[in-house]
Amino acid sequence: MDISLALGGGGARGAAHLGVLRVLEQEGFRIRAIAGTSIGAIIGALYARYRSAAEVARVIQSVDQSKLYGWPLSEGPGLLGVRGVHDFLRQHLGELTFAELPIPCAAVAVDLNSNREIVLQQGRVIDAVMGSIAVPGLFPPKSYNEYLLIDGGTLDPVPVRPARALAPDLPVVAVSLMAPLDAPKTPLSLPIPVPEPIAQQIARLSITQAVRIFVDAIDIGQRQMTELRLQLDRPEVLIRPEVADINLLDRVDIPEIARRGEVEALKNLPSLRRAVSWRARLFRAVQQAIGLGA
Repeated sequence: MDISLALGGGGARGAAHLGVLRVLEQEGFRIRAIAGTSIGAIIGALYARYRSAAEVARVIQSVDQSKLYGWPLSEGPGLLGVRGVHDFLRQHLGELTFAELPIPCAAVAVDLNSNREIVLQQGRVIDAVMGSIAVPGLFPPKSYNEYLLIDGGTLDPVPVRPARALAPDLPVVAVSLMAPLDAPKTPLSLPIPVPEPIAQQIARLSITQAVRIFVDAIDIGQRQMTELRLQLDRPEVLIRPEVADINLLDRVDIPEIARRGEVEALKNLPSLRRAVSWRARLFRAVQQAIGLGA
């Protein structure tokens, strides 16, 4: 039961991907290609590297979430620095290139120089992933070859087309972490360790309130873009874990959020099995033939 996987962005919500991967493996689905945006690019690259949901979960759970982000210092234009994220990825991806990954993989970003979506599947994996996670304004953009990269979720929050391009004959299972448009807002949390009295003072500052508005604006835009792209790109299966209550920068209980992904994946087992049935394979073959004929 071979599939291609599209993992969406969503910051701290990304732990839900772990539960989805666990269910797919347990039910006998083989991931033959994987494309990711933002946190989906991180999880996707790690899965393409280790080929094991359990190992990826172990790696993610080993992270000290309080050390992922910090004050920007000289990292570039952004409210937060990402040295901790870079060091974590370097530990597990090192100098690996996309060509060296056991599973075909792509990371989606947006190039500020050309104002277009960039699907990265050549060169060092860590560079592509760092570009894909660079939420504009929050994290510094990533210079990569001729590109100046920011978060791929700006234009493609759930990279269905890149996943389909990697394995045109296979059904695409998309995992979206973006909350519905009518979901309530969640309080903004500080992603770096700050004593509680100081945190309360910071929360009252105008700059903190401005960041809250900025994060909300990004979230609204990505929710809208998610709905539009899903309607256009039409994955064969869509899994949407219930993670609307989690903020982009929250520190989370990773096993609990992974469990939410697992619950939603189990609910979608009938759709997953239909997507890999012989009838579905025949239907896709006919569609491709018609497309080639046109």
